[in-house]
Amino acid sequence: MAQDGSKPGMRKNRQPEQLGGLVSGVLDPVLARRAGMTSALLASWPEIVPAMLAETTRPQKINWPRRAHEDDPFKPATLIVAAEGMSALHVQHQSGEIVQRVNAFFGFQAVERLQLVQKPVAPERRPVRRKAPVSPAEEKRIAALAEDIEDEGLREALIRLGKSVKQEKG
Repeated sequence: MAQDGSKPGMRKNRQPEQLGGLVSGVLDPVLARRAGMTSALLASWPEIVPAMLAETTRPQKINWPRRAHEDDPFKPATLIVAAEGMSALHVQHQSGEIVQRVNAFFGFQAVERLQLVQKPVAPERRPVRRKAPVSPAEEKRIAALAEDIEDEGLREALIRLGKSVKQEKG
């Protein structure tokens, strides 16, 4: 028994924790060690860069300059940003503003410059699943159900809705 009377390994009044906090707690040390940054920077990237660059750019790594010894003054890092196609040109053009926003995010002058790496960033899009065609018999049945509707526009909209529902049920 523990000092508070509970069994060892059991927590008293365990409250649910947010998943984001747990994931950050696991990922942040790995990201810091391998890329020199945090998941918070990745999550905040759409607010840091202009909207047109949010989906086609991503911070990859922060390169911190090596310090020979403890007395060396702090030197800001280089932020490596992956960008697709023309986005690289836009990032280069707006690099000063992006650096300022990144530093505002960190709360100090952490980054001095950007380095661009041109490569695909956007997640691969899954192919759109094609809907099953509606059989002629089902089309006639749907049209018959809607034939009493006087308003032509409403009748056509209901027929399209009926076909769409049939396609989804496939």
